[in-house]
Amino acid sequence: MTMLHRDKTRDQTPARAQPATGAPPPFPFTAIVGQDDMRLAMVLTAIDPSIGGVLVFGDRGTGKSTAVRGLAALLPPIRAVLACPVNSASPAACPDWAGITDPTVGEKPTPVVDLPLGVSEDRVTGALDVERAIAKGVKAFEPGLLARANRGYLYIDEVNLLEDHIVDLLLDVAQSGENLVERDGLSIRHPARFVLVGSGNPEEGDLRPQLLDRFGLSVDVRSPRDVPTRVEVVLRREAYEADPHGFAATWAPEEAALRERILRARTLLAKVQTPRAVLEDCAGLCIQLGSDGVRGELTLLRAARALAASEGAKTVKRDHLRRIAALALGHRLRRDPLDEAGATDRVARAVSETLGD
Repeated sequence: MTMLHRDKTRDQTPARAQPATGAPPPFPFTAIVGQDDMRLAMVLTAIDPSIGGVLVFGDRGTGKSTAVRGLAALLPPIRAVLACPVNSASPAACPDWAGITDPTVGEKPTPVVDLPLGVSEDRVTGALDVERAIAKGVKAFEPGLLARANRGYLYIDEVNLLEDHIVDLLLDVAQSGENLVERDGLSIRHPARFVLVGSGNPEEGDLRPQLLDRFGLSVDVRSPRDVPTRVEVVLRREAYEADPHGFAATWAPEEAALRERILRARTLLAKVQTPRAVLEDCAGLCIQLGSDGVRGELTLLRAARALAASEGAKTVKRDHLRRIAALALGHRLRRDPLDEAGATDRVARAVSETLGD
């Protein structure tokens, strides 16, 4: 997938910014300069959520949060019961506790929900609606963040600083795809399937291995090292801050084109063929890297299929595996005290040895 875009900042004139009403739109996803791996990983999870989410680790100020906010505005809407708190696709799928009286199905923005640090367990899972309990004397469930994130994205900034009990809770839900709440005399369950997106700074601590393994793709982002790229970042940011609505309008065609590409790829995904030779390449590569279990193969295969679909290809090829291997396998490597090479270099070496140049 080509993630490069033409330079549009030359057409932006901050001094002539026009006032606009309403909240400013997020910085356009397609206007982010560089960070191709990060943007590619997020697009692939939009094509196939079963890939399992994205972990973005790197320097501060490298566009991690900006990319997530931009992705939320870019994603195609979902078909859901408008009044359903868990975004069910049909009235029959709405949980009984929701008490839905209007079963109208329509389009909703794809949910992108923030999970802040220090959040309480009740806020995440949901709990007794105290207001209704006091006012009406009935036990009612107040949905939490997991309900809102169903069929969408759950975003955690500084994910490596998340409290252990919240990590354990997320691991349970990620494994089952269901949120179960049993407290205060309530016994509630509802679907909780979402793409987990986490970002953080490695200088502030490592991520627990159990949670790390739940992310399908992992990306290391770094500050640009060349002058033209850094200048372009500054120019686009200044243009956006001077006139957010005008800047967003300038990039609207690029956003629409990527949205359409995602929709086409979703349609094509089920038709993408995977030759046995490619399956053997996946297995051989994971064996070469010492990957535990088969989650690495599954993620690599799903990501390669999504990449092929995004390019309109009907068959997964070795080149797709080469291009996605570091994102799918880099965070699954065992630590090797005798090998000082970074994860990306180790994966590149294994790809070269297993798949050839």
